[in-house]
Amino acid sequence: MEIPILGKLKLNRFNELSSEPISIPAFGGAKCVFVLEEFELDENPAEFVSAIENILKADDSILLNVKNDIYRYYEDINSNFVAGDDWYIEIKSSDDVFNHIQLGETLYVSRRTYGDKAIYISLSCECDWEEEHGLLLVFKEGRYINKLGGYDGHLTNSDAYGDKNLEKVVYR
Repeated sequence: MEIPILGKLKLNRFNELSSEPISIPAFGGAKCVFVLEEFELDENPAEFVSAIENILKADDSILLNVKNDIYRYYEDINSNFVAGDDWYIEIKSSDDVFNHIQLGETLYVSRRTYGDKAIYISLSCECDWEEEHGLLLVFKEGRYINKLGGYDGHLTNSDAYGDKNLEKVVYR
C-alpha cells in the first residue's frame, strides 16, 4: 500500500503498516517511522493522513508549548530523590528540559476507540529523569500535544484516569 505523504508502506511483524523513516521538522529533522494501527480497517482513513500531514507541517513550537508541563513531570519524578542519589538529575529550568530527552524513532498513529474517536499520534521517548517509564508524548490529530507523562498506553488523561473532566489536561 502507498500513501503519498509516507510513500510505500509495508507490514511490520505485528501486521501494522509502517513507513520508511521520514524527517520530522518539529523534531529538528530527526527521522521517524510512522506506524498506522488498524488503518486498513478504519472507516475514515483520510483522518489518519490528515493527522500525519499536520505533524509533518508542525514546527518545534509543538514541543516548546509543553516544556513547562514536561518540566512539572520531571519535578514530580525527581522529588522522590535527593542530590547524591543515583537517580537524581538536576534540571534547572523548563528551558533546559529538552537537553535531557531523547526523542523516539517511531510515531504510532491510531484512532481512539471511544470518546471523541479522533486520531492520535504517540511518541515514546527516553528521558534522563525516568529511565523505567520514559516520556510519552501524544499529539491530538497531529496538531498539538494533548497528553504527556510516563508510558501508560493511554491517548488522553481522561482515558488514563477514567475521568471525563481530564479530557483537556495535558499532564496530571
